[in-house]
Amino acid sequence: MRSNQPIALQFDPIRLPPRCEALRQEVRAFIAQEVAAGTFDPHQPRHGDLHNPGLSRRIGERGWIGMTWPKKYGGQERSFLERYVVTEEFRVANAPVRLHFVADRQSGPILLRYAPEHIKLDILPRICRGEVCFVIGMSEPGSGSDLFAAKTRATKVAGGWLINGSKIWTSNAHMADYMLGLFRTSAAQKENRRHGLSQFLVDMKSPGIRVNPIYQITGEHDFNEVVFDNVRVPDDHLLGEIDGAWKQATSELAYERSGPERFLETFYLLPELVRALGEKPDLRSAEGLGRLVAQLHTLRRMSVSVSGLLVAGREPVVEGAIVKDLGTLWEQELPLRVRELAAFLPCDSDRARLDEQIAFATAIAPKLTIQGGTTEILRNIIARGLGVR
Repeated sequence: MRSNQPIALQFDPIRLPPRCEALRQEVRAFIAQEVAAGTFDPHQPRHGDLHNPGLSRRIGERGWIGMTWPKKYGGQERSFLERYVVTEEFRVANAPVRLHFVADRQSGPILLRYAPEHIKLDILPRICRGEVCFVIGMSEPGSGSDLFAAKTRATKVAGGWLINGSKIWTSNAHMADYMLGLFRTSAAQKENRRHGLSQFLVDMKSPGIRVNPIYQITGEHDFNEVVFDNVRVPDDHLLGEIDGAWKQATSELAYERSGPERFLETFYLLPELVRALGEKPDLRSAEGLGRLVAQLHTLRRMSVSVSGLLVAGREPVVEGAIVKDLGTLWEQELPLRVRELAAFLPCDSDRARLDEQIAFATAIAPKLTIQGGTTEILRNIIARGLGVR
């Protein structure tokens, strides 16, 4: 008999309320103004540097960062469904929002739950203003997405902790102000691999931190290795329970894995394909395009449903893992499907632009598995949630 108790999976068919659609029009108008001003090109996924401090500050001025948080900390006390709309519109537009996005999506909520009050009052309003960049320190060389195998250690010393070791695949580390890091504070127990991990807020300007870039095959720089050499962290930067941060980490990953960014990273190929096929595509192309749109619609409905669970105060860890797993497979497969459907298009300027985007999406596709957890880890989480492992 299996000891795991299955959970009740739930993807309710949630419809976005009218206030969300009104907000969507506001966001689209804002994006149109930024595009007209030359801030970014929505048809160009290769931005090179995917953060723009000025844009992040202007988004903050609109109240679209930390928008679900209490007003006391700079938030707007709006719903996760409204936040979903904002995330979706900026992702579809290929907007360079990386500077504030991780802090908005997952670091801020963790600070809200576990940070001391003086840290909340200091950092959260700055996140909401689009001034602060966060990096997540979870994966490590040799253990990847297996968080319970983490070896980077935080050792207790007078007045704080000393961190030694390294983290890898750390997006934004080269420009981040802070890291939320998961470090080993004691040995794992034979009967409980989850024991012994604690979460810390780390100032990325601290002495002893070295950031080594990891470049994509495209030349893009988002991943990094972060090396810690006797990095001192004060006592009040410990978040939550000593040796019991696994629950905090899995809660954080529910935020990270369920949003529209987890299936829209290569979305730009789809409208480009529609444009290249024209108003009267042949039957083969129309059928293939219809399948892609139906799949996208399904993923979107599932992701919106997860936002609804967050509105209800639930922590949809398994549901988020399912969205991430299926979304990654879809956005990785999309370049191949688009290439096949475009195979018989004439070799003109329209086809050339589509081919350029296909080549770029194909090159970045491998990294999509790493972001937010590998397929193997996600499926382990899903299997445990279903009570089959």
